[in-house]
Amino acid sequence: MTKSNSNREGSTHFGYSEVPLSQKQHLVDDVFHKVAQRYDVMNDLMSGGLHRLWKDIFAGKINTRSKQNFRHLDVAGGTGDIAFRIAQQASRNAEIIVLDINGDMLDVGRDRARERGLSDRVEFTQANAESLPFPDEHFDSYTIAFGIRNVPRIDVALKEAHRVLKPGGRFLCLEFSHVTVPGLDKIYETYSFNVIPAVGRFVAGDAEPYRYLVESIRKFPKAEEFESMIRAASFRRTSFERLTGGVVAIHSGWKF
Repeated sequence: MTKSNSNREGSTHFGYSEVPLSQKQHLVDDVFHKVAQRYDVMNDLMSGGLHRLWKDIFAGKINTRSKQNFRHLDVAGGTGDIAFRIAQQASRNAEIIVLDINGDMLDVGRDRARERGLSDRVEFTQANAESLPFPDEHFDSYTIAFGIRNVPRIDVALKEAHRVLKPGGRFLCLEFSHVTVPGLDKIYETYSFNVIPAVGRFVAGDAEPYRYLVESIRKFPKAEEFESMIRAASFRRTSFERLTGGVVAIHSGWKF
């Protein structure tokens, strides 16, 4: 089924499977219910700890001191990894909200916030990226890390991101991409489809959620195509930066 036919008939991809659009969110939720408690451990194992460096670079692009009463929204950030980094560099009166559709992931994030003494600085909200429960032009910045590829209607989520940002606000997305280094692409492919599900079975007791995560990475648009989608959502001065040979990319756009 072609992409255009898939959209017209109300279906989309879930990994390599074609599913009704109305079912994808439930299927994604089930994946993250299963992986929530081991999510951060698996991130370390799957990336060799590189996800920490990627997130440091990503969060460092948010200029929290550029405006008074800074407001930041981190979408699909349930466990708090990005929000905690931003909170540590922001003033104490900054408003930092983590939004995630999955309650189990949010529970992990709230526990981690308490352990870090950040419960009074980071707020956790359960809601859908496609329908944000915030007024227009409310936030100075919006981040989403390793979450946009799991959203059933990416174009809708991007438009919502644009809606809730103030003029001059910045959209940033950290997402897996497509390896551009010859030779590394084949190694990465073999590692992704053979090692990651096996590690998931050993550590979390279930390989299938990690097989889906690998497949969802392969189905995600290439960096140039995703940049076009960001522009189509009315963002300007769009750009992307590849890290680790294209394993991940940081996408940026501004609302003017």
